[in-house]
Amino acid sequence: MRTLNLGILAHVDAGKTSLTERLLFAAGVIPKLGSVDAGNTQTDTLELERQRGITIRSAVVSFAIGGANVNLIDTPGHPDFIAEVERTLGVLDAAVVVVSAVEGVQAQTRVLVRALQRLGVPFVFFLNKVDRLGANYANTIKALREQLPVRPLAMSSVTEAGSKSAMVAALDPADDPFRALLREALAENDEALLEDYLLAPERLTVQRMHQALAGQVGRGLLHPAFAGSAATGVGLSTLMEAIETLLPAQEADPDGPVAGRIFKIERGWGGEKQAYLALTSGTIALRHMLDLPQGEARITGIKVFEAGKLMPATTLKAGQIGRISGLGDAVIGDLVGAGAGHDERVHFAPPTLEARVLPCHKADNAALWTALSQLAEQDPLINLRHDEEAGEIFVSLYGEVQKEVIQSTLALDFGLEVVFLESTVICVERVLGMGEGLDEVFRGGNPFVATVGLRVEPRPAGTGNSFVLDVSLGLMPTGFYRAIEETVHEVLRQGVSGWQVIDCHVTVTKAGQKAPMTTAADFRQLTPLVLAAALAEAKTVVCEPVSRFYLDLPASMVGAMVTALAQAGAVVTDTAIDESMARLEGTIAAAMVHGMQQQLPGLTGGAGAMECVFDHYAPISGTVRTRLRSGPDPFHRVDYLIALRRLPG
Repeated sequence: MRTLNLGILAHVDAGKTSLTERLLFAAGVIPKLGSVDAGNTQTDTLELERQRGITIRSAVVSFAIGGANVNLIDTPGHPDFIAEVERTLGVLDAAVVVVSAVEGVQAQTRVLVRALQRLGVPFVFFLNKVDRLGANYANTIKALREQLPVRPLAMSSVTEAGSKSAMVAALDPADDPFRALLREALAENDEALLEDYLLAPERLTVQRMHQALAGQVGRGLLHPAFAGSAATGVGLSTLMEAIETLLPAQEADPDGPVAGRIFKIERGWGGEKQAYLALTSGTIALRHMLDLPQGEARITGIKVFEAGKLMPATTLKAGQIGRISGLGDAVIGDLVGAGAGHDERVHFAPPTLEARVLPCHKADNAALWTALSQLAEQDPLINLRHDEEAGEIFVSLYGEVQKEVIQSTLALDFGLEVVFLESTVICVERVLGMGEGLDEVFRGGNPFVATVGLRVEPRPAGTGNSFVLDVSLGLMPTGFYRAIEETVHEVLRQGVSGWQVIDCHVTVTKAGQKAPMTTAADFRQLTPLVLAAALAEAKTVVCEPVSRFYLDLPASMVGAMVTALAQAGAVVTDTAIDESMARLEGTIAAAMVHGMQQQLPGLTGGAGAMECVFDHYAPISGTVRTRLRSGPDPFHRVDYLIALRRLPG
């Protein structure tokens, strides 16, 4: 059977979870519809999700549409939980991007569409809420075309939009004017079809156009947009047909070599780790060994998502998603099977806020660290930071809602009462030039039985850190090279000013040992000193996160708003005025966003709305911001060696 791993993605409150519920009901998986407001939907199962009416954790449910088995993954829409979306992207074959026909294109819509396009994941649009006051299908299609790098193709007609009587009908490719529009849209990317369109239009049958449409959707060249209402179910049958016939499914091979990806981690009632595995090839069985990047692990339990339920099973086959027990060392992003590795690609911007967490009772400090460590398994971008000397614990955050959710989770799941101090902006460091460091065994006061030479140089913005060996692999055991690489990535988390170093290329220029005395520990302890010397020579610049804002407000108040933005150091890059309303777009330092949002009601008479998303990092002018370092400081050689109790001589 063909299998489709389908993501449902949207800006918060666009109706994504309601659409998921409607799809499950239409597929016969659930006997009655749940409601987000009532807190009884199939995919929002956490108590906090039911209380708040938002999706916090991604959820999986499987069902059949025609001849395809669909593994549907419902993801959070709130930007504070973008990390949950991050983890699912790597397993998706296709997606449905839900857009409200009332609010139109929103900040998160832009972020999601760009990420899907970068990964080459095909998608269609579902323009939801056509039955709500203010809905406008045609205007929303126009907004998609003008505000996103997509080619939307309207697939529906809507009557009585904006009322409870709203009706949706599928446009017929056999009838004009839709037939002509479809031919023109397809011909732009298909020379053979263009030739027939001009010279032999009779060859352009409905079947041929449908096949061409499916092909172009699969290649990300066209993005059909379907209208409907998840609340009433109108337009849903057309969307379901599109999911079955337009989106590219995989032909899973259960007899092939084992391959798959772990995209989610949970803890069971007894504290045992449970890994969500999307298997793309082969079959795994209970009590068999599974290859992980960390080594082999025995499978002690398998539950398979099937027909809307999570069922115990003895095997997991290609095309299925399962929850696997026994993989104690597994982490999100692990690629399983022969040649197992780890995918560290990041598709969205990292968190830009950090806050210190304090237990209300000092005796709970150790328990708090344990609890946060388990939460970090489920959300690696929490990025725990622990200053052991000061006994301080910090977590990285996307926003204040995420902070509230972590606080509630610690209370509900771990019985820990905590408080968060005020959030601060997370800066980064970028390398300015090239720098080198070298420590050779038995020379220059090197107390370690190892030789390490490193060179650092900048990479283009947004490309991340990289590591290469420019030495012969035959000089030492591979474990020693691995120790250098792992330590390099660890040291880059705290640069010259204490911030994470990004977009940095590190090359090993020299490596050596003195067998049999040398151990991996020598390389792990020496590498920080060598890398610190290279970074100090190259010099780094501290950069702050800059957000892109989208601001809607009454046109009469644009002048006062632009003045306030300028005082906050913001740059307005685009202004559009439509009758009585205006939209401003531009950039602003993330540190200034909260203050601007506080001023917004007074500046706009309560009629303004501001959305912000991370855009880029920019060097900070003026006083350099530093962050207290945790652990021994390799940028101060003597202090570092004293901390390790390895003074030379």
